[in-house]
Amino acid sequence: MGLLKEFKDFAMRGNVIDLAVGVVLGAGFGKIVSSLVDKIIMPTVGFLTGGVDVASLSYTPPVPEGLEIKPPTLAYGAFLQAIIDFLIIAVAIFVFIKMINTIKKRLEREKEAAAPPAPTEEVLLLREIRDALAQKGR
Repeated sequence: MGLLKEFKDFAMRGNVIDLAVGVVLGAGFGKIVSSLVDKIIMPTVGFLTGGVDVASLSYTPPVPEGLEIKPPTLAYGAFLQAIIDFLIIAVAIFVFIKMINTIKKRLEREKEAAAPPAPTEEVLLLREIRDALAQKGR
């Protein structure tokens, strides 16, 4: 029973739950960005480059005559596609986190502005005098 309780304590910690929420949101965000790349950005790049599909780019070296071997195909287009996907996802995540940090800073500034000002030295001194007189009166 101790192992089950220990696992429950571990799973209910704030950090684990935050991590789980982050993973779920990250997966959803990744799908959105992948859709953006696959359905909007890459077709636009293909149109601008004359219909070239980056993912299908490859190089097959010529085979010398007389050899009956299948030459290796270097599918560098898939690698380029992965790099482009990574860069776009990295930029999208950077912009998203930048927006979140900007909103956090704005909310903190508003919270600080809404907080009542600290009492002045005169008010603090008057409070001390009041408390001292109240102690004498007892």
